Amino acid sequence: MIELLRPSCVLIIAALFATSAEAHQGPDPVAHWSFNPRNVVDGVVKASLGPAIKLPTGAKVVADGPGHALDMTGDGSAWATSAPVESKELPRESLTVAAWVSIDEAEAEGGVIGTVGSEGQSGWRLGYDDKAFTFRLRTGDGETVLVGTRPYSKGRWFHVVGVYDGERAELYVNGKLDAEARVSGGDLQYGDETRYVLGSTGGPSGASLRGRLWEVSVYDLAARSEWVTHAFDHLKGLVNLQRDARSDALTMVVEPYLQYGTTDGMTVMWQTTQPGTSIVYFGETDQCEQSVSSDDADIHEVRIEGLEPATMYFYRVETTNDAGQKVASGVSTLTTAVQPGTPFAYAVISDTQYNPVVSGKLSEHAWAQRPSFVLHSGDLVDTGTNDSHWTQHFFPGMQPLISRVPFYSVLGNHEQNASNYYEYVSVPAPEYYYEFRYGDAHFFMIDTNRNVGPDSEQYRWLEEKLASSDAKWKFASHHHPPYSSDEDDYGNLWKQNKSARGDLRARQLSPLYEKYGVDIVWTGHIHSYERTWPVKEEAAVAKDGPIYMVVGGGGGNLESPGPYRPFFQNQVRRTHHYVMVHINGPTLELRSYDLDDHLFDTVRIEKAE
Repeated sequence: MIELLRPSCVLIIAALFATSAEAHQGPDPVAHWSFNPRNVVDGVVKASLGPAIKLPTGAKVVADGPGHALDMTGDGSAWATSAPVESKELPRESLTVAAWVSIDEAEAEGGVIGTVGSEGQSGWRLGYDDKAFTFRLRTGDGETVLVGTRPYSKGRWFHVVGVYDGERAELYVNGKLDAEARVSGGDLQYGDETRYVLGSTGGPSGASLRGRLWEVSVYDLAARSEWVTHAFDHLKGLVNLQRDARSDALTMVVEPYLQYGTTDGMTVMWQTTQPGTSIVYFGETDQCEQSVSSDDADIHEVRIEGLEPATMYFYRVETTNDAGQKVASGVSTLTTAVQPGTPFAYAVISDTQYNPVVSGKLSEHAWAQRPSFVLHSGDLVDTGTNDSHWTQHFFPGMQPLISRVPFYSVLGNHEQNASNYYEYVSVPAPEYYYEFRYGDAHFFMIDTNRNVGPDSEQYRWLEEKLASSDAKWKFASHHHPPYSSDEDDYGNLWKQNKSARGDLRARQLSPLYEKYGVDIVWTGHIHSYERTWPVKEEAAVAKDGPIYMVVGGGGGNLESPGPYRPFFQNQVRRTHHYVMVHINGPTLELRSYDLDDHLFDTVRIEKAE
């Protein structure tokens, strides 16, 4: 297919193919809705981005597919709509609208997602007729209608995408082009007080959707065909769940995982398709004789207290909903934290993003080495507001590791400070920065998406905590690297020789690291591996300076170093990877492994007693 996309639209696939700074920006939708009980309050769907949607009578959120869906099978007399949207927030020059939809009853004219003005004008609509999916849009020259050739099947899930780039309209079904047409007239045209409409044409001529919606996104960019295929491939397993598509059964969405392990406690979390009573059974044998429970929720968080230090326990979880349905996990293990003076090891990984295949392989390799916990330096997912990026990417990939050891993470830019992060991660308040102790080590977790300058809350907190720490080893973790030899994130070194060689905002923290003896600073953001020499006062030193580690090889598209070696660089490698850190009193051994579990870098540090 000939691609006729505007240059400004290239960002839509930057996260898939680019190896430049654009790889970190990604396409943000102007509106996005996913449907689960957490997002629906008093009949209103809270949007991840964009306006909230008021649901009609009879619409409800139900268990479906790998999570929840909006069941629109009501009396057909009303439709779901938003408040009027400001004109500047509506797509004009280009548009991509994507939805997962299941249609139970065919209609002569039906709507999935669209816009409608006060007098019934439709700027655009992704919909269906009695046989296939449709895509309508209105420009200065009138209305263009695309009708697909692939018939839909009732009760089955389909991924449907409409794209407009100012010159051409395209309709995709399950990742493949289904219809296309050249369009004249330029920008999309809207009426007064335009609203978003879900599950209807927004007018008297069309009936309400009798079916289900799983996820809906609207972009003011035109997607390339590669992006559409990629978006479908990530969740194409949904089309294979047809026998369960209309099931309201209680099932697991996220398998059990561990959070915030201490010498005497551990938090166990998991997610189910419906709220229910949460119980964790645990004990020193696989019979799990003891139990602790919590109140109804769909994201379950249960804290086990009163455990012994450095002790392995068995655990399993169970959820029961109001209808008496139960779902239970298998038996796994957890181990409490060690006391100071006891050797331990931990794993480090970052930028897992949208690649559960890579992160899953790294997780299995890391678990084989039996770390005590895993530290994650941000960009757990590709889009933090997208529920499926957590349930289909991060948790399945990391499950071999985090079902047995807790993970401690910081926010990356791709998390977008979304509520999903705070709902899935359980660490001390305020959660975007915190500290924890483990054995002879003290860890300081920072959010470099926020202000970290000398006058900031985080800077003052960090200085206070570092000054009072008596730990033998000190580690800091945040997403953005103070020092990096990356080719073009901080200045394109293939076009000129000027580069900041790292994130200057994050570098404001370096004086604290130097003053208070931080040993290693863990970062991500750049999708490669880099270890610096000890650095002090912006110069490489032989000792007594923090080592900066970029460990962004957890799954995102790999990036490359620039064409010359900066003063701080010791080791650099373009590969997916994880790192193991082993601590025994005054001795630290660092070992780095690639995707094939081959050792490619080692460091040994001896600290004076």
